[in-house]
Amino acid sequence: MLDSADPHRTGQPPALLWSLLKASRPVSWINTAFPFAAGYLLATHSFDAVLVVGTLFFLVPYNLLMYGINDVFDHESDLANPRKGGVEGDVIRDLDEARRVHRAILWACAITVIPPATWLLAQGSAAAAVTLLLVLAGVLAYSVPGLRFKERPFLDSLTSALHFCGPLLYALVLADTPLLARTTWPVWTAFILWGMASHAFGAVQDVRADRAGGIGSVATVIGARATVRLSLALYAASSLLLALLPWPATLAALLPLAYVASVARFLHVDDETCEEANRGWRTFLWLNQPAGFAVTMLVIGAWKGWG
Repeated sequence: MLDSADPHRTGQPPALLWSLLKASRPVSWINTAFPFAAGYLLATHSFDAVLVVGTLFFLVPYNLLMYGINDVFDHESDLANPRKGGVEGDVIRDLDEARRVHRAILWACAITVIPPATWLLAQGSAAAAVTLLLVLAGVLAYSVPGLRFKERPFLDSLTSALHFCGPLLYALVLADTPLLARTTWPVWTAFILWGMASHAFGAVQDVRADRAGGIGSVATVIGARATVRLSLALYAASSLLLALLPWPATLAALLPLAYVASVARFLHVDDETCEEANRGWRTFLWLNQPAGFAVTMLVIGAWKGWG
């Protein structure tokens, strides 16, 4: 019999809420909320309800949908992956508890995503509504059975990148900003390349585990070493694109070089030693913090007209 006084035992609300919180990956919340908020603020120079609702939406509900759905449909393969756990994905070993938590995740996604998304769809133009729907469709397509873009090599990296660039693109379309403007297209294109590089490098550490589980990825197809090189090339390309921006925004071109330096340490990794890349992935997680701070400073500078 379960001890009803113990909130950490299966079925207790505090434990369930904690499971939902972990499923949303709090460490990654800022990675989707910030692109939307920064893009919308720079494009509109206004603080309004759309900014508040959109930022909150991409802060928590969007991440719960993205990572929670992934946890639900990847549970079997995650059980066999020793890397999963903590900030890299919670894994519930007890199958009965997993089913309860997974049902709660799906309900929580519906409750937290549908109302704000419906409100946002009513804001702006039809193009903005379509953009938001495509962003959400990409999140679902990455994990749900029948589509599983995450198991389609190269498409997996592109879709993952759009998970993070999507909020920025939506903000720009919502603000009626031309996506092909001289000061716009290098930013979102570089962001996509950065996201693809990050996803590809993240897949390196799982080459052996994914192959054993019959899961396809860009890394399982071209191999660990080639994927590291691809990641380096994509990071370098994103830096070159940002160098096209007018001064001083061109300073952003320095940011991807930090990732180039980090990933370059693993050029020796092959399929048999792929797990060594996990050290680089953990570096990536903390490297996002100073990089995010630098981007924030650049956004503030742009907001103030660079003095």
